[in-house]
Amino acid sequence: MAAAEERLLSEGEGGAPGSARLSPPPLSQSPEAPAPLEQPPQSNTLMGLPIVAIESILSFLSYDETSQLRLVCKRMDLVCQRMLNQGFLKVERYHNLCQKQVKAQLPRRESERRNHSLARHADILAAVETRLSLLNMTFMKYVDSNLCCFIPGKVIDEIYRVLRYVNSTRAPQRAHEVLQELRDISSMAMEYFDEKIVPILKRKLPGSDVSGRLIGAAPGPSAALTTMQLFSKQNPSRQEVTKLQQQVKANGAGVTVLKREISELRTKVQEQQKQLQDQDQKLLEQTQIIGEQNARLAELERKLREVMESAVGSSSGSGSNEQSPRKRRKAVESTDCPRKSKRLRNRK
Repeated sequence: MAAAEERLLSEGEGGAPGSARLSPPPLSQSPEAPAPLEQPPQSNTLMGLPIVAIESILSFLSYDETSQLRLVCKRMDLVCQRMLNQGFLKVERYHNLCQKQVKAQLPRRESERRNHSLARHADILAAVETRLSLLNMTFMKYVDSNLCCFIPGKVIDEIYRVLRYVNSTRAPQRAHEVLQELRDISSMAMEYFDEKIVPILKRKLPGSDVSGRLIGAAPGPSAALTTMQLFSKQNPSRQEVTKLQQQVKANGAGVTVLKREISELRTKVQEQQKQLQDQDQKLLEQTQIIGEQNARLAELERKLREVMESAVGSSSGSGSNEQSPRKRRKAVESTDCPRKSKRLRNRK
């Protein structure tokens, strides 16, 4: 203890013992400067990296994990939304590539495709195509309007799994066995989106409440003026004009969205009609094949009857041939009897 007190006395300023014990530590010259450990630089964090670097890091994760990372922060949410939208477009392109490769190897005749080794591959890819079209109808309208992203990342992972399985397997299982998980999770995702999220997004659609604002007067004195009141004024203010222009833009955006939906519905109706025509053609071909098979069966039955009749005739003919020598002998004896009687008469 005495040595410690002597060391403190020697470190004091001016040799005063009380000042050495109670003197505070020396302050820095600029007391307003913050300490370096309190605020680390932003470049050391993940969010401080460029978006390209963050996307390359997140590309090592599955799309399901990427969709769960949206809860981290707003910047991560934007990056994950972009990756999910790009992932859905990429899986559509990958499916189209796989379908083109399989169709190039299939024969052109529909009757020969059923017996081909790639028939199950084609069935699975056709089922995936219908599932992708349903997902596109459900989500992409709101994705194009920048109201949300393609939310179910697990669906993208499952589609990739099915497509890789089809490419890597020569004899895959049946379509309903391979696509059972995909159908379950995609149907659940679409039902939840339609029931819980779409009502919220419809309020944010451009032009959803424009018609009410344009036709009737809004409640409250501070609300925007209607178009009739605005046009009745001779000198409308600049603010009112800008509001009207915004309403017109919102109406135009709503009309473009409706036109896009109508065009999509028309293309889907045409695709459905084409599928119905293909199904009718397949039914006609199947009926023709069934008729040909029935004709072949009738011909085979006729040939079988002829063979049976010829076999029965040959067996009866062999029995008659065995009895014919006896009959010939009796006939010869019967013809020889009158000759012998004539000879005897002549000798007498």
